[in-house]
Amino acid sequence: MLSRKFGKEVANYFSGVALQFVKFQDVQPLIGDNPFSKTEDQMIEEYNSTATNPQMVFLGLDEKVKEGLVYKDAYHGAPMWAVDVTPIGSHADRAKILVEELQSRGLTFLEGRIILSLPAPEAAVYAQSRALLDWNARNPFCAACGQPTLSVNAGGKRVCPPKDFGQVKGSIGSTSPAVPLDPIERPPCATRGKITNLSFPRTDPTVIMAVVSSDGQKVLLGRQNRFPPYWYSALAGFIEPAESIEEAVRREVYEESGVTCGRVVIHSSQPWPYPANLMIGAIAQSIPSGETIDLGNDPELESAKWFPFDEVREALRVGTSGLGEPAGPGYEEGNLRLPPATAIANRLVASLVEDNFHGGAPRI
Repeated sequence: MLSRKFGKEVANYFSGVALQFVKFQDVQPLIGDNPFSKTEDQMIEEYNSTATNPQMVFLGLDEKVKEGLVYKDAYHGAPMWAVDVTPIGSHADRAKILVEELQSRGLTFLEGRIILSLPAPEAAVYAQSRALLDWNARNPFCAACGQPTLSVNAGGKRVCPPKDFGQVKGSIGSTSPAVPLDPIERPPCATRGKITNLSFPRTDPTVIMAVVSSDGQKVLLGRQNRFPPYWYSALAGFIEPAESIEEAVRREVYEESGVTCGRVVIHSSQPWPYPANLMIGAIAQSIPSGETIDLGNDPELESAKWFPFDEVREALRVGTSGLGEPAGPGYEEGNLRLPPATAIANRLVASLVEDNFHGGAPRI
């Protein structure tokens, strides 16, 4: 029943309140006058594992700003950066002062998954910032040899330096950021040779799917025990190594619900920086003999149900909300609730019950 039809390419579905950006002068007390005064080679040559600096990530140029940076006559705009202001390491005191200063001006830091309330352009900035800062924070050590790593490429890569000025010969370590004269040579590491792709940011592909019944009249949805009452969503799961998107959809649906799917069509995608996922949305259709729900394969779901299209349409009209938010006006307690329109799960379900994705004419 599924037509070979593709939904629009989707980056984000966000709308709502705006981010507040701060200027270089605001963070200058923390990052210094020129945090990139040294070349990458110099930074590696003078590496000191005991001296910490705020993690910075280059996000790109805001080309709407015509009087900004000009690079190679082809790129112009205002450089945008993300800075980790977590008060840790040798810069903890400066970071704490900066945080208190910004908060005293009425600014607050986003917590949890509030990005669902941001406009699309700013949500993309937030997602990129969070994903790259999180990746740097989670990978302080080399995956090949276990030694501390250094962030380079403006936060887009981590390297394993060949020597460390933070380790003085004849001692166990150093607590001073001052550069001693005689660094410790580190053991050989594969990442310094031909294998250099171990320290780049990663993205974990995840499938999320709306499953339509074989007769095209019902949608399969599931809920976890942490969800609010009556709140259901599309099924989802990580893609396994050497597995195609379509195979992952069929496997995850069967593992979580016991339902067997036949055809799978990719619909759209959405970045999800918690911490670094790419949600690949799909529409799947069950086969007539495989629609019995069985939660015994995987304890992830508390419940899974087939919902008629009319019930889902009503939930899309009045019953959508984030996990910690109340349902919309007109919602009656006990009826189905769904994720908000900013979530790809909502768009997948709506493509079935409102856009006839599974039976419409093919289109690109």
